[in-house]
Amino acid sequence: MDFKRYLVTAALPYANGPVHIGHLAGCYLPADIYVRYLRARKRDVKFICGTDEHGVPITIRAMKEGITPQDVVDKYHAIIKESFADIGISFDIFSRTSNKIHAETSQAFFMNLFNKGVFDERESEQYYDESKGIFLADRYIIGTCPVCGNNNAYGDQCEKCGSTLSPEQLLNPHSALSSAVPVKRKTKHWYFPLDKYEEWLKEWIVDGKRDEWKANVYGQCKSWIDSGLQPRAMTRDSTWGVPVPLPDAKGKVLYVWFDAPIGYISATKELTNQWSDYWCEKDTKLVHFIGKDNIVFHCIIFPAMLKAHGGFVLPENVPANEFLNIEGEKVSTSRNWAVWVNEYVKDFPDQQDTLRYVLCANAPENKDNDFTWKDFQDRINNELVNIFGNFVNRAFVLMHKLCNGRVPKLHIDLMDDADRALMQEIMNSKFKVQNCLEHYKFRDGLFEVIDLARRANKYMQDKQPWITAKTLEETPANQALIDNCLHICLQLTANLAILANPFLPFTAKKMCYMMKVVDRMLEWENAGKMDLLKINYPLRAPELLFRKIEDTEVAAQVEKLRNNLKQAIPAKMETPIKTQEKTTETVKTEAAPETQIALVKKAEISIDEFSKMDLRVGTILKAEKVEKADKLLKLELDMGDEIRTVVSGIALHFKPEEIIGKQVTVVANLAPRKMRGIESKGMILMAQNPDGRLIFVSPLEMASPGSEVR
Repeated sequence: MDFKRYLVTAALPYANGPVHIGHLAGCYLPADIYVRYLRARKRDVKFICGTDEHGVPITIRAMKEGITPQDVVDKYHAIIKESFADIGISFDIFSRTSNKIHAETSQAFFMNLFNKGVFDERESEQYYDESKGIFLADRYIIGTCPVCGNNNAYGDQCEKCGSTLSPEQLLNPHSALSSAVPVKRKTKHWYFPLDKYEEWLKEWIVDGKRDEWKANVYGQCKSWIDSGLQPRAMTRDSTWGVPVPLPDAKGKVLYVWFDAPIGYISATKELTNQWSDYWCEKDTKLVHFIGKDNIVFHCIIFPAMLKAHGGFVLPENVPANEFLNIEGEKVSTSRNWAVWVNEYVKDFPDQQDTLRYVLCANAPENKDNDFTWKDFQDRINNELVNIFGNFVNRAFVLMHKLCNGRVPKLHIDLMDDADRALMQEIMNSKFKVQNCLEHYKFRDGLFEVIDLARRANKYMQDKQPWITAKTLEETPANQALIDNCLHICLQLTANLAILANPFLPFTAKKMCYMMKVVDRMLEWENAGKMDLLKINYPLRAPELLFRKIEDTEVAAQVEKLRNNLKQAIPAKMETPIKTQEKTTETVKTEAAPETQIALVKKAEISIDEFSKMDLRVGTILKAEKVEKADKLLKLELDMGDEIRTVVSGIALHFKPEEIIGKQVTVVANLAPRKMRGIESKGMILMAQNPDGRLIFVSPLEMASPGSEVR
């Protein structure tokens, strides 16, 4: 389909901390590269972003710092906006969800669904901190882990042993905000019936064969749909957020993951009166750039919301990157293990494109990648400096030395096979880069740009015009050979500026200055042309495009990371830049880089210690939800010589009727304990995927109930 206009969004960063290079590599840099390419092709495109300024982590940080939530978001909105501008992320608008236009837009969206009868109104019990007067998300309930005994386990997970938990399973639970023991209180909320859109989503995503979607995006979507979708609460009890626009909803706000994606719409409204052209006309191509932790929200929940509302276009593609680690470890904001963008631009002034280059060349497009300062140094010195920068500098130096500082003439009759081959390669590179960018393969596209510079270096080295210049006294006609070589090299330099512009905009602009051409030359239609620089046109003296990164600089940055780690005060809770709230109504999804599921290495144990565990195969005979406990299932297990009752916190992952007859591994000699008045005798073992989904640990073949697992 030919699209008349493009609407490109980048995930709204959470306004409770600065942005780090993991965020850049995840979605903002690839989005910017794509948008700059579209602009170069003269496409009608709007690039939308802004800060997400609602949700529990904002209120928690405000309480900790003794300031208001507005103070928190004002501070970090400014830092984030400046960081993006400094590194060249070229949004058409960078808005905020605390703006009035956003509240009006999201409330109108809510009322559209409410008036259509889309929502289910439900009353449930949630944990409440009577001391602070606030309902608690699971992450803000702390207690003793029933598995490993960690006294600082959260209500959704123990980060010491990695176990998935529910608040009911914690021993001695208390509020993270006070010493109060949380109590259950009844509350009413409005649920979006995601299960009713399951068939439509299957038809749209799975049957629609989204061939251009990345495998990680398509696979995660299919996994969610295949596992069965559940209704999700679209409101929360809080004083911070967009108020629910109903008379009986005092003290309730829209769930942050309901109002946040609507922020794309409200920001577009803020940008242009023609906003509906971009959101409602079918010849608009909507593309969401996100990190993999946000896939379910942008590919399942938000499209279902748009479908329920009606009249909006749906995303054509959602190119989500994986995570970028730092020096072999996952990013952690609480441990200050991150390379912050605002600090980078201070430490490396005028080196924006070098960071853009490294993050794109090492982009986590298909799998998690690792950023190291040594790799940063090697890529800049060996690729940007020695290949790209070296070629451009040599072409300009030789032009000034051997051609009087002017673009020499091309003598077509004296061209040889090497000349023609390189000129053809310039044209080929245009279409190679173009194909990569159209299909969101930015790392491959950047490689093609550098590869063209690499070929140009070889061409110049083979031609050796500086050697030919030594023959001019005897053979003046050889000047034509020098002219041909440098003419082609200079035209190739102009092409490099065009092809590199989406990736390295500061460098492309600097090259235009050296060539004394206006930025209009960077339009994509000019790529592949060999007359971009006019014959006999004087060019400016060369300037180095890049500088080498010294060993001392790398050592200083590594030491800075280590010192930050030493000085970081261990926090009781992470406040990641972008993650979902985890309350008893939410379905567990992938966490952001700061809270992603990671393998937790435990202390070694002896064989005698291990032998104390009695692991047995059990067959699930019955399964039912525990009343007033959203995450708990009561299971009856055939253990061979007895029927056991086990309470397990897996209700958000499995429907009771789906797991009847399933065989599981049971810790059979775990001391019994009561949960919600039910005595649980044992624990079933589960594996947890990186996306947060639980999988039964089951025998490959049917085993007799009670069989020992060795």
